[in-house]
Amino acid sequence: MAASSSVKDTTKRLTSGSPMSLILGFSLPLLVGMLFQQFYSLVDTIIVGKFLGVNALAAVGSTGSVNFLINGFCMGVCTGFAIPVAQRFGAEDEKGQRRYVGNSIWLSAVFAVIMTVIVSVFCREILILMQTPADIIDDAYAYIFIIFVGIPVTYLYNLTSGIIRSLGDSKTPVYFLLMASALNIVLDILFITQFDSGVAGAAYATVISQLVSGIACLIFMAKKFPILRLERDDLRPRKPCMMTLCSMGVPMGLQYSITAIGSVILQAAVNGLGSAAVASMTAASRLSMFVVCPFDALGSTMATYGGQNVGARKLPRIKAGLKSATILGGVYSVFALLLLLVAGNLLLQLFLSANETAIMADARMFLIIQAVFYFPLALVNIVRFLIQGIGFPFLAILAGVMEMIARTLAAIFLVPAFGFLGSAFASPIAWIMADAFLIPAFFYVYKKLSRQMGTDFEN
Repeated sequence: MAASSSVKDTTKRLTSGSPMSLILGFSLPLLVGMLFQQFYSLVDTIIVGKFLGVNALAAVGSTGSVNFLINGFCMGVCTGFAIPVAQRFGAEDEKGQRRYVGNSIWLSAVFAVIMTVIVSVFCREILILMQTPADIIDDAYAYIFIIFVGIPVTYLYNLTSGIIRSLGDSKTPVYFLLMASALNIVLDILFITQFDSGVAGAAYATVISQLVSGIACLIFMAKKFPILRLERDDLRPRKPCMMTLCSMGVPMGLQYSITAIGSVILQAAVNGLGSAAVASMTAASRLSMFVVCPFDALGSTMATYGGQNVGARKLPRIKAGLKSATILGGVYSVFALLLLLVAGNLLLQLFLSANETAIMADARMFLIIQAVFYFPLALVNIVRFLIQGIGFPFLAILAGVMEMIARTLAAIFLVPAFGFLGSAFASPIAWIMADAFLIPAFFYVYKKLSRQMGTDFEN
């Protein structure tokens, strides 16, 4: 069935045209959206550090890995749920798209309720298990508990924005994030400086802002995409649809979480070094997460690109897209390293006072060591998401296992032996180990698809 003519201006097919131009054009709006999504976290950290002090900054930072463990699973699941929609869009199967969207709503609601109840109940026990320092654990709990209560909001935004992107529209979610980011700044300042709500205020601001962007995406999706206007039959639970969605979403969620398990273990090791080390790692990590957003954008782009092209049975374009994305990732890796070498200290002062000289020195060391290895990180995002997009999410789990093992070994051996310096090398080692698995895995699945579709691998 041909795509509805009324949506030609809002959807975008990545199945024809220059892969480089398409990937760049699709990822740039996505990048802006991710930058503003990171802006939530960045503004929280800046305001907390400047208005509430180093201990409050360390408290928020100490929750970063467990936050990624839980909310990363939510984001991974929603990204996976959008892949069958992208594949059906590439195959021009509108009925299939709607059924997958309808069933993804049911699954997201169930996942959100179960996860919210479990992690909220065991929130403090998790922080204790992570050896969160006694002088910051109360603030850490106040912050992360509210973030966990907002898990349904995380599902709402990531599912709706993922579906919109699966149809080739990477711009619209950005507009809503711009609006939400402005709201986040206002609420941060209001809660912390006027209502004296402490670190909890930063969490309230984040959840409310994401709720606004999620509702905006939902309204837009309902009004602007006729091919996704669901009827009662589309919302009927279907076992085949749910099985397919879970086979894509759960492995992607687990990949995020398994990767995060290593980060949680590493965070626990750094927590044992004291709140000053936690503050250094927090400032460097938050800045690094902002700088590496282009890699995240390339990764999400490749999931949609791979999904649409495998649905359209255009395998040679998948390999061409991988080459184009790798070039883009390499160029940006060099630029990011140079930026942090020149302006790293200045940027870190967004989070830390200049008179915190020891913390600043450790944060800069951590930041530069990671920046040297940004190209392996670019490959992790590009190849892993591409493999997921073309329908092999379980291989991404194995790559996540590699990262988890690397960070766990760093926490066990490098941190005790070298202190904070050892923690700085944990992620680079993890990225290299993941690439050692992912690159051969891509060529394996490409050959497998070539045989299945009767396509010459070399074309």
